[in-house]
Amino acid sequence: MSGCAQFAQAVRASLSVLVMSNSQMIRLFFCRAILHSASPNQLPHPLMTSIFNTDMESPTLTCARQVGRAAGLPYAGDITPKQAWQLFSQDHAQLVDVRSEEERQFVGFVPGSIHVPWATGRPLTRNPNFLHELETSVDKDQPVLLLCRSGKRSALAAEAATLAGFQHAFNVIEGFEGDLNDQAHRGHLNGWRFHALPWQQD
Repeated sequence: MSGCAQFAQAVRASLSVLVMSNSQMIRLFFCRAILHSASPNQLPHPLMTSIFNTDMESPTLTCARQVGRAAGLPYAGDITPKQAWQLFSQDHAQLVDVRSEEERQFVGFVPGSIHVPWATGRPLTRNPNFLHELETSVDKDQPVLLLCRSGKRSALAAEAATLAGFQHAFNVIEGFEGDLNDQAHRGHLNGWRFHALPWQQD
């Protein structure tokens, strides 16, 4: 048995004799650590897969669920742009862009992403058909990663999707353009483009 496997076995054995609250705290500690340290080109270390026994779901998503549950999020969880690209590019999740058509056309978009706008037009009028369009565009039983400009509309979309029965709706924090800096400019602090992840323009 390898050193990693032995360590994972020891951790699982330790967790099994702890009370539930302590077990959840330890899992949450591991989750937060891995969510903030994963490189953009790899999924979490195999040790994490061994510890969490995530045969049916990516360890990244399982960790996001743990952290999201602890934070009381009204949807499955939050993931970073780098994690979203890992999952999407390796066919572990569907990526849904909830921005307007104008934003995709003039600002850019992720190749292969599915477009289901949460709001439309320049005034960003709420799309009344969002849930219907989402249900007809994605596999409801598979993880859905929702992306907008900065992570705010996508959080609302993830919450609405969860209320509609989507059990695997995740929000991509930071969004495509990222948060505003002190000069009220996007793209200089964080976001999909800031991290140099794949994107294109028409």
